[in-house]
Amino acid sequence: MPTNKNNSSHNGVYNSNTSQVIDPCVLDHDKQKVIAFHFAKIMDSLGLDRTDPSLQETPNRVAKMYVNEVFRGLNENNFPKITLFENTSGYNEMILVDRIALYSYCEHHFVPFFGEATIAYIPNDHVIGLSKINRIVQFIASKPQIQEKLTTEIGQKFNEILQTQDVAVFIKAHHLCVASRGVEDNRSVTRTSFFSGKFQKEKMKTKFFDSMDKF
Repeated sequence: MPTNKNNSSHNGVYNSNTSQVIDPCVLDHDKQKVIAFHFAKIMDSLGLDRTDPSLQETPNRVAKMYVNEVFRGLNENNFPKITLFENTSGYNEMILVDRIALYSYCEHHFVPFFGEATIAYIPNDHVIGLSKINRIVQFIASKPQIQEKLTTEIGQKFNEILQTQDVAVFIKAHHLCVASRGVEDNRSVTRTSFFSGKFQKEKMKTKFFDSMDKF
């Protein structure tokens, strides 16, 4: 459907060559072509010499990085395969995975924020393979967003997958939009949390934080 290129309410990708919005479900290769085209224009606007051998392939490199790596979380087809196991032991205490490496991008300035996540849950009928917790966090982190939204989405996704309301999430991260521009503070850390079910009780919150790796 034809659209104005300044119409930010559409969820598709704008293609200036056709004056069309590309559906989000198009092939990744087509997305890369559109991104590379526009990134080349950004480089031109900045006065960069794209005939320089070091810069010639930069638009394509950036496009591949966006689609296949740092923003792969925008494509639900990339969601990791999840393995659940029946909770045959009847385990009903907290399971906590700490110090999960996390990299994401601020949606305001498109620069990275990075840090660590802690995930805890109390199982019902099933438990999840431990490595899948890391993979889910890393997938959800791989798109432009604010840390508050990331924290909530991770918590709600574990609610859904594990079929339990008893989930806790804690994220601490450094933001390059704070460190490399504006106030230029490279020491500050942002902390966000999500608590549902039993973790909303102060006793369980305390147990959660006391169980985290302090080193």
